[in-house]
Amino acid sequence: MGQCCSFHVESYYAENREEEREVEHEDMIFRGHAGAHVRLQGSSKFISMHTQQGTKGTNQDAMTVWENFSGAKDTFFCAVFDGHGPSGHKVARYIRNVLPAKISMLYNKSNVGGKNGGFEEKIGNDHPFLSSWKDKIMKSFHEVDEELEGDASIESYCSGTTTVSILRKGEHLIISNLGDSRAVLCTRDDKDQLISEQLTVDLKPNLPGEMERIKSCQGRVLAMDKEPNVYRIWMPDEDCPGLAMSRAFGDFCLKDFGLISTPDVTYRKLTQRDEFVILATDGIWDVLSNNEAVHIVASTKKRSLAAKLLVDQAVRAWRYKYPSAKIDDCAVICLFFKRPRHLLTKSISEVTEPSLNHTEVGEHSYNGNAITDDGLDTVLNCKVEESPETAPNGGDRLDSATHRPRKRRSEKKIEQVGEW
Repeated sequence: MGQCCSFHVESYYAENREEEREVEHEDMIFRGHAGAHVRLQGSSKFISMHTQQGTKGTNQDAMTVWENFSGAKDTFFCAVFDGHGPSGHKVARYIRNVLPAKISMLYNKSNVGGKNGGFEEKIGNDHPFLSSWKDKIMKSFHEVDEELEGDASIESYCSGTTTVSILRKGEHLIISNLGDSRAVLCTRDDKDQLISEQLTVDLKPNLPGEMERIKSCQGRVLAMDKEPNVYRIWMPDEDCPGLAMSRAFGDFCLKDFGLISTPDVTYRKLTQRDEFVILATDGIWDVLSNNEAVHIVASTKKRSLAAKLLVDQAVRAWRYKYPSAKIDDCAVICLFFKRPRHLLTKSISEVTEPSLNHTEVGEHSYNGNAITDDGLDTVLNCKVEESPETAPNGGDRLDSATHRPRKRRSEKKIEQVGEW
């Protein structure tokens, strides 16, 4: 099962960042807030996790699972993080280490004296389970983003991370989405056939509501000529940084211009038809459909290998569909709702081989050169120069009441690199 460490996961990483790379490759369990069991890798009875570095450089994806979250029995908090920019891997790991504990502490603080963390009294027909958690989740996202901006040890002016997370207690599921990672549910239709249900919306800058907000803050939403299907956020008077999502932690160069750290928080009541949920970064969804991912996981003989098999199939699809492109990092968490039973569907060779042997290059190709859904990269390359005359944490913060950023003083200069 792995080694259980009794120290707090957040404080441990604050003091032992140099050892983090080695720890993540081991199946170890850490002690989180309120006694939660924190896992960064590996598997358990209901969990399968796997991440793999792509061919772009450092693996900027991260993930975490907290069992007995907030001290509540059989409660799971699962999240994947997709970093981007020069220090995206540092931002992703920072948020991974801090966000779950922040949510847990805020919830416990507001439910002192409640039975089992306040769960039992708050579950009802009108989704009070969601209302009891939603404000704590949103407040946690904003506070963690502010703390990230104030941490001078991490360059987050032009680096950031997306995240998608789920909080599961019994039949209740809360999904929190910030960016373009995705949560997909495996359920059954009236004929008992497996089908997929996407639980999140990919928050891209060209979505009508997102674009309206960005433009109202003087940000620009444009696609480049050589990637007409990839819309990006640009600063008002500069062709940078070119971020391919509309919400994220970090990326403070854009927080005055429409980028926000407010998650889209939704609720779903689970039924006996529901089998499992997949959380994955866009390295999976750029090359596999929701249905393909569901059937790959469902066909796995051992649950512990489900996430790895999904990543392996995604890498294979990358090489086939986009042979000239760099493979993106991948991170996957599979959370199963029921105890193990026989295979849910046919074997992987029967189900996924035909669907992965595509005869055509994906829809995001041009002039014979394949590109991914996020184009050349999630954020276009840039250098960030610190201003010697300005403190690292200068300027105002995001207004938590309106989610509209207040003006910050210019802290850094972004230099364009490469051709546009």
